[in-house]
Amino acid sequence: MSEIQASLLLRKQLKELSRNPVTGFSAGLVDDSNIFEWSVAIIGPPDTLYEGGFFNAIMSFPPDYPNNPPSVKFTSEMWHPNVYPDGRVCISILHAPGDDPNAYEHASERWSPVHTVETIMLSIISMLSSPNDESPANVDAAKEWRDQRGQFKKKVGRIVRLSQEM
Repeated sequence: MSEIQASLLLRKQLKELSRNPVTGFSAGLVDDSNIFEWSVAIIGPPDTLYEGGFFNAIMSFPPDYPNNPPSVKFTSEMWHPNVYPDGRVCISILHAPGDDPNAYEHASERWSPVHTVETIMLSIISMLSSPNDESPANVDAAKEWRDQRGQFKKKVGRIVRLSQEM
């Protein structure tokens, strides 16, 4: 698929999201001249440690989207087992299509061109609700999630409060 086709698809998805907003997040362009870089705001899901938080991220699409996945990186501070310390989100559907070289994920769990911005964002919201500490991107957060839940909750509470002040 060409960059032009990717651009048309992204414009269509952006238009659809602005017409029919999805609960839990909003999305728009970082810069109107670049359809391949989106700014997303994620609302901490109810009944989770992240409830009440407002977290910002950048979603960057490759020129061959939807054949390959975008990357998502929180620009707000985030403490979560599936978010690298630099903010990059690590979930299966954002991994390149095909077999996992580490044999951890099934190909069916990885990126597929059927995914949309909406399915990606819903997966991230789900990730916030249910951390996966089996294959962590942030080992320290995963260890704290497993072994020191009270300490983990305190850190998340701090970043939620911080996000509300921004």
